[in-house]
Amino acid sequence: MAIRVVIFDDNKKFRESLAILIDGSSGFQVGAVFPDATDVIKKIEESHPDVVLMDIEMPNVKGTEALRQIKAVYPKLNVLMQTVFEDDDLIFEAICNGASGYILKNMPPTKLLEAISEAYSGGAPMSSIIAKKLLILVKTRNEDAQKPESEKFHLTPRELDVLTHMVNGMSYKMIAAQCGISFETVRYHIKNIYEKLHVVTMTEAVVKAVKNNLIK
Repeated sequence: MAIRVVIFDDNKKFRESLAILIDGSSGFQVGAVFPDATDVIKKIEESHPDVVLMDIEMPNVKGTEALRQIKAVYPKLNVLMQTVFEDDDLIFEAICNGASGYILKNMPPTKLLEAISEAYSGGAPMSSIIAKKLLILVKTRNEDAQKPESEKFHLTPRELDVLTHMVNGMSYKMIAAQCGISFETVRYHIKNIYEKLHVVTMTEAVVKAVKNNLIK
């Protein structure tokens, strides 16, 4: 079954190019294309997406606000933020609002399709530049906060290892290769990590890990 993608972007040329790429790729289909996020919930209800590609900077309703609205009604819907900017405040706002991932618009087409697939599978694709910025940003914003004992989460050494790779922006496949374990074993460890950290997405796990100084 094809992954149904809905696009929100105010740049006509860019959104048309995205639609052509996605519709022309095996395993993907475009559910709808919108120039803005006005009445975003109605648009989501009508288009039934598996993954939403959301431009972070749009007129009327900006992408981060549209994301907040979507997550309030559809908390499990995968929303992948796209931007040409590496603005720290926008990155932090999008992650806090529940973005499934955060990628730059200039990434190669094959990488974009991989990011959509990863978001659909429950991962949190993030451009390496964005991942590094997020790590620095969250650390900086919480440098004066009290540091809880990591032991209270009861993470095993392997789970901490996997969590560290998650924070560094690695995909499931990359973690499997780095740790020398199977893809399914990575999924098993991440499921346990979610349960122990009381989160439901990779993004939430990454933010909580950094805030609580759990990473190596």
